[in-house]
Amino acid sequence: MSQPLLETRDLQIQFGGVVAASGVNLDVIEGETLAIIGPNGAGKTTFLNLCTGYIKPSAGRVTFRGADITARSPRAITRLGIARAFQIPQLFAEHTVLENLLLAAAVRDRVWNPFRRLATLPARGEMLALLDLVGAGDLADQPVEVLPEGRRKLVDIAIALALKPRLLLLDEPTSGVASAEKFQIMDILANALARERVTAVFVEHDMEVVRRYASRVAVWNTGKITHSGPPDEVLSDPDVRRDVIGL
Repeated sequence: MSQPLLETRDLQIQFGGVVAASGVNLDVIEGETLAIIGPNGAGKTTFLNLCTGYIKPSAGRVTFRGADITARSPRAITRLGIARAFQIPQLFAEHTVLENLLLAAAVRDRVWNPFRRLATLPARGEMLALLDLVGAGDLADQPVEVLPEGRRKLVDIAIALALKPRLLLLDEPTSGVASAEKFQIMDILANALARERVTAVFVEHDMEVVRRYASRVAVWNTGKITHSGPPDEVLSDPDVRRDVIGL
């Protein structure tokens, strides 16, 4: 088996009386697509926040490519190679799609200058190619504010990929997307991850999406990983069917 790209050891955190992580040990293997599932309030999004520096654990550690990143800032963690896409896309709605990507590239390359026109940045061609990769090339000059939710999701994913991550963390990539669009978006995402050789972890409530696109599933419940394995095996487990899927 390949060496873990990201490792958590004995992660612990609680909010008041709610235990979001209780001694969590989880390895993310390079090249896999790991789905995290579980009931609402189980701690799934908290896990993404712990891995990206938005929340610090009360105990335990997170390592990425062998380096301890537990105490690092979100910006420092991003520069190490971990990108994040949120449940609600974090976009500059008044700017065009291409301008949003160019802003990400400027931060990545540390060439941001408020007095320089975004269109003159050397990453313009690269960002246009990235939009083509996620099926959004025709949206380059569109203001983000006019886009439907499904298109915004694709733009948010493109921005995350613009950072050239080794690991991409996604919080419910199909949330808010029309049923007719969700598999199209996931097909595009899966293709982009394979083309860019990016490992992915995604939180998801749609079990059909999990079954189709995850190479491994981890079940998060009451702050712990209760099951981990191939999708068909995990999703057919009686406890998972009762406690998570509701069957």
